[in-house]
Amino acid sequence: MRILEAQGIAYTHYEYECDEFTDGSETADRLGLAHEEVFKTLVAVGNDGQHYVYVIPVDESLDLKKCARVSGVKAVQLIHVKELFPLTGYVRGGCTAIGMKKAFPVWIDETAQLFDRIYVSGGKIGCQLHLAPDDLARAANASYADLTE
Repeated sequence: MRILEAQGIAYTHYEYECDEFTDGSETADRLGLAHEEVFKTLVAVGNDGQHYVYVIPVDESLDLKKCARVSGVKAVQLIHVKELFPLTGYVRGGCTAIGMKKAFPVWIDETAQLFDRIYVSGGKIGCQLHLAPDDLARAANASYADLTE
């Protein structure tokens, strides 16, 4: 949120009771949100050893071939959950494309552009941000691409 505020990006944040990981669909249900407007952040590693970040709708699955193509590598695979915190500074269920320990290339699924605002994790479990997709793209230095199956 500090990064968004420093960049003058308007957002609304929602906090809810949650002590453990819930998937994005369950989060949407808990908050009464339309699933297609709630996005999850996934981290992958390419065959080149570099890490890549993908933001997709919670009910969708990542198409690893499409992700490899947009990332300019032959293949990508999702990182193991135990690697997430040391790599990004975020835990599973609280990962967001904004403010990771290191800046990684980020892509947002092109369907985000269908909405004025989308929901993404606020960087911890129990926190969601509601902001314009273009503002998320600006804050995360992201591009749009077709990422899902």
